[in-house]
Amino acid sequence: MVARMQRVAAYIAAHAGASLPLAVLAKEAAMSPHHFQRTFTAVLGVSPKQYQSARRLAQFKGQLREGDTVLSATFAAGYGSTSRVYEQVTGGLGMTPSAYRAGGAGEMIVYAVRDTAIGALLMAATARGVCLVEFGDDRDLLVARLHDEFPRASLVPSGESAREPLDAWMDALDAHVVQGAPRPALPLDLRGTAFQIKVWRFLLSVKPGQVVSYGELAKGIGHADAVRAVGTACGANRVAVLIPCHRALRADGSLGGYRWGLERKRVLLDNEQRGG
Repeated sequence: MVARMQRVAAYIAAHAGASLPLAVLAKEAAMSPHHFQRTFTAVLGVSPKQYQSARRLAQFKGQLREGDTVLSATFAAGYGSTSRVYEQVTGGLGMTPSAYRAGGAGEMIVYAVRDTAIGALLMAATARGVCLVEFGDDRDLLVARLHDEFPRASLVPSGESAREPLDAWMDALDAHVVQGAPRPALPLDLRGTAFQIKVWRFLLSVKPGQVVSYGELAKGIGHADAVRAVGTACGANRVAVLIPCHRALRADGSLGGYRWGLERKRVLLDNEQRGG
């Protein structure tokens, strides 16, 4: 059954810009529409419609990165009109389609890097709030990742900007990680799909010292069958600690994955269990 759903998923990906009614997909799977919908969602973690939307967005983003105009990419991805693009995909891009195609051109992103007890820390922020918090072992590599994400944005080291609050925000985050100070309530510029943002917002309700399983997280956002998709959303989080995906564990209590390394996840959880 898993192999059959994967074949249908491949079919959806290959026809992401086309109209794919549930009946058409169910016929492709040789199943009734109701049974197919339930089975696909259980196996893939998202509904067929959500899966197609994600693949269509990926196609749209890829064409923008390759240099297509917004209009050309719009119709190639099957959106039908530019108004539908702005309604449906802006949340998944984190910026307007034109700005995404331009690699963040026109956006000013202030960033800073410093060393902490658990490695180098980079924080970056737009005028809307913090858009990136990453840990790593190499400060230069962290900055290179920021440039890869926003190749044509105006990336300004915090010391060269009038937006000095970023340094205070990093002080507050460092104090939270190392000394157990309260997690700073900083403004966030979340960049993800609607599903991902729903997961991340739920994680904000998980208090320090508490943990939640991926299954509990899925139930908490009203998608009990989407455990795998919830785990993927946690892995896609680019705002370490401020979106506390380190508090999400497997059902058996094991750590699961962590974008910035399991040792850092273990340290963060241990510090919170001890109250700092």
